[in-house]
Amino acid sequence: MAQRVAVVGAGPAGLMAAETLSQAGVAVDVYDRMPSAGRKFLLAGKGGLNLTHSEPPQAFLGRYGERRAAVAPWLEAFGADALRTWAQGLGIDTFVGSSGRIFPKDMKAAPLLRAWLHRLREAGVRFHMRHRWTGWAGERGLTMDTPTGSTVVQPDAVVLALGGGSWSRLGSDGAWVPWLVERGVAVQPLLPANCGFDVAPGWSEHLRSRFAGQPVKPVVLSVDTGRGERWVRQGEFVLTDTGIEGSLVYAASSVLREAIAVRGSVDIHLDLMPDWPAERVLAEVAHPRGSRSWASHLQSRLGLKGLKVALLHEVLGPSAKDEPVAVAATLKALPLRLVSPRPLDEAISTAGGVGFDSLDEHLMLRPVPGVFCAGEMLDWEAPTGGYLLTACFASGRWAGEGAARWLGAA
Repeated sequence: MAQRVAVVGAGPAGLMAAETLSQAGVAVDVYDRMPSAGRKFLLAGKGGLNLTHSEPPQAFLGRYGERRAAVAPWLEAFGADALRTWAQGLGIDTFVGSSGRIFPKDMKAAPLLRAWLHRLREAGVRFHMRHRWTGWAGERGLTMDTPTGSTVVQPDAVVLALGGGSWSRLGSDGAWVPWLVERGVAVQPLLPANCGFDVAPGWSEHLRSRFAGQPVKPVVLSVDTGRGERWVRQGEFVLTDTGIEGSLVYAASSVLREAIAVRGSVDIHLDLMPDWPAERVLAEVAHPRGSRSWASHLQSRLGLKGLKVALLHEVLGPSAKDEPVAVAATLKALPLRLVSPRPLDEAISTAGGVGFDSLDEHLMLRPVPGVFCAGEMLDWEAPTGGYLLTACFASGRWAGEGAARWLGAA
C-alpha cells in the first residue's frame, strides 16, 4: 500500500508540495478549509498575475533580507527560470514586462490554476475541500472539521502550508499557531507585511476627500533604518483615507514596521521631484510668477499639479507661496510621520511565523518528525513583484522533496 501524505492548505506552496510528492510516487490528500483551491492566489492575480521577476539571481535573493540564507536553497532548486518553465508545461506562456516583472501572457491566474488542478487530479491527488484542521490526534494525526462532522486523518507524513494571517476570509487566519506552539515549535508573532501605514496627525478633510485612492509618481522614499543607514528607493505609492500604501510603501514595509515597533513612529521623506536637482527646483520656484496663481506657477515652472501640490500644501500650509526656499526643500524632502501599519488582515502578506530554528534543512519540524512546513507560514517576508509567489512555490517544492526523502520515496 502506498505511503500517504496529508497536505494541509491548497495555495501555491501546498499544491506544489502535492505535485512534488505525487511525482515521487506518494499518495497525496490535499485538505483546505475553503470550498475551492487557490482562493488567495486567484485574488492576487485579479489585476494581473505577477508570477515572478527577471532580476539576476543575487539581486532576486537580496529581496528576502535577513532570511536570504534560509530561502537560498529553495530558489537555487526552483527559481524564476524554473517557475517559468513549469508554467509553460501547463500551457501557460509568460513574458517579461517593462518593470522586469513576469506575467502570464493573458495576465490571468485562473487558467494556470485550472490547468494545474487538472494535472494534479489526473496524477491521483485527492482534494478534500471544506476540511479545516483543528488540532492534533496523536503523533502526526490531524483532526478535521468537515461538512459531515469531525474526523481524524492518520497520514504517514504531513506538509502544512497554511499561509499567514492576512486576508483571513480567503483561508489564512493564523489559527494554526497554538497547535504548533503546543508541540514545542517556535513561532514568531504574525505581523503585517506589504501593507499600508497610517500618518499622523492624519490627512485634512480636503486632501482625504479629494485625493484618497490616487497614485503619487514618480517619487523617492527615504527613511532612516535605525542601523546607521538609510533605505532609499524610487517608485510610486497611493494616498489612502488614513495614510499611504502601494508598491513603494510595500517594499519599505519591513523597515517601516520595525522602526515603528522600536520608536513608536517613523519619519519618512519623499522626493516629489526625483529627476530634478535641488538647485533647479529652487530656481524655478523662486522665479517671479507675475499675475499667475501659485498653482499655475508650479505647473508652468515644474510641471507640478494635482496630488503633489496638495501634499505640499498639506505640509506647508497656505503661506507656502511666500517661502520659495521652504517650498523647494519640501519638494525634495517632504516629511511624513507614520505611526502604525494597517491591520494584519488588510496586509497583502505576513511576516513572522514558524522559526527556522524549529526546522531542519528540509523544512521538517524538529519537535514533530514527519511534519513539514512551507509557504507564507514560515518566518520570512519579501516585497511584492513576484518574490512572494516564487518563494511560496519553491518552498512547497522543497518541503515536498523533504517529505518524500523522509518517507524513503525520493
